[in-house]
Amino acid sequence: MMAASLAVMSEDATDRRPQRDWVLVGLWIALVVVAIVWIAPFVFIVFTSFKSTAQVMSTSAFAPPLSPRFANFSDAWARGRFGTTVFNSAIITLIKVPLGLFISSMAAYALARISFPGAKLLLLAILFGTMIPFQVMLAPLFTLVNSFGLIDTYPGVILPYLAFGVPYQVFILHGFFRGIPVELSEAARIDGASHFVIFTRIFLPLSLPVLAALLIIDFVATWNEFAMALVLLQDRNMWTLPLGLSAFQGQFSRDYGQLNAAIVMTVLPATIVYLIFQRYFVSGLTSGAVKG
Repeated sequence: MMAASLAVMSEDATDRRPQRDWVLVGLWIALVVVAIVWIAPFVFIVFTSFKSTAQVMSTSAFAPPLSPRFANFSDAWARGRFGTTVFNSAIITLIKVPLGLFISSMAAYALARISFPGAKLLLLAILFGTMIPFQVMLAPLFTLVNSFGLIDTYPGVILPYLAFGVPYQVFILHGFFRGIPVELSEAARIDGASHFVIFTRIFLPLSLPVLAALLIIDFVATWNEFAMALVLLQDRNMWTLPLGLSAFQGQFSRDYGQLNAAIVMTVLPATIVYLIFQRYFVSGLTSGAVKG
């Protein structure tokens, strides 16, 4: 009897053990493989940026540098005139991104919370802008900007960037604002608050996660934009960082160490911005996409 009881208790204990979810294990393995595939090029670029040309040709692509060559970064910075291109990209990005978010948030609030004739048609017209690839608009865009005399100027680039970036941001923010309880704004209106006060005191603080997620997307897109800048910026002194990197790649394509050092310097600011705001990224996009 004792042996039988022990056997039953052993079987019960075995049944209580958590069963391994092989589907979950398979998903984790797949995620690890995908992560390795995505990380491998970045490892190659970083390692190569610290190598001389002789080391690149004689060692494995993924072998860490035995004697890091930090001079690659200073040499690439000087030879590629990246001081000018970084300054231009910083001016354009630091003006366009906050201004675009502010315009988009105000437009989204007006369309979501203020009733006026034609609001839905206006929203559809704005959302239609998200469906137009800007590549097909480059020729008429150049003609329009040139007619205003804005070629090779900061406004000549910032204004088209705003025009093509605002519709997507309005779409996300409009969905989020529609999900905020109406009672909050109605209580503020009863207390005599204007729409601007409601927008700045209630809606903006609540939308910080969404705004942070949009800031990451907009910063990266503006910092790395190439085609529109190539068309609108003819003067080398007005080039942005992607244009400078493209010219550097064409001129020093065989100097692998300096070329990869230039790539690292190009992507570093966008990486820093993402790391700062990354905790808001997923939650912010989810909030804006599912509410409303």
